[in-house]
Amino acid sequence: MTPIPLSPPPGPIVALVLGAAVWPGGIPSPTLKRRALKGAELVLTGKASALIACGGLGKHGPSEAQVIRQICLDAGVPDKLIHLEALSTTTEENIRLALPILKLLQTDRVFVVTDGYHAPRAILIARRLGLNATASPTTLQGTTPRRIAYAYAREAFALAKFFVTGLFKR
Repeated sequence: MTPIPLSPPPGPIVALVLGAAVWPGGIPSPTLKRRALKGAELVLTGKASALIACGGLGKHGPSEAQVIRQICLDAGVPDKLIHLEALSTTTEENIRLALPILKLLQTDRVFVVTDGYHAPRAILIARRLGLNATASPTTLQGTTPRRIAYAYAREAFALAKFFVTGLFKR
């Protein structure tokens, strides 16, 4: 006789690909391209059951989510597995505005796909919003040491602001 589980099985894991800049002509920034390809890899290897492309319209169109979608389609991800959150302009909005999509997908389990320097704050935000979140950072291969140093410094400031302003509280 098979034992009855005490709790329902966990839902599927979704790759939550956070947005980054789109350059003139709809060209993805290297950061956006790295994140999109990492999300595609998670889906194509079966580690994630679907992907949510996050990011609204920045300085240049189309939206970050639309560019992520195209990169993932070009990488071989089936269109039916890609969902768009195309209104957000911040990390917090990326995650918060993806919540209704996650509800439709019947899960709170996500791989937050972002760069390693950004992952700690993104995970804190995701968990604060009730998600069972794990980081799935991209590599920084091809990024100059100067850009990496700048990114870590910027993120350290953003993380400090996150705690000081009380945004950690619900």
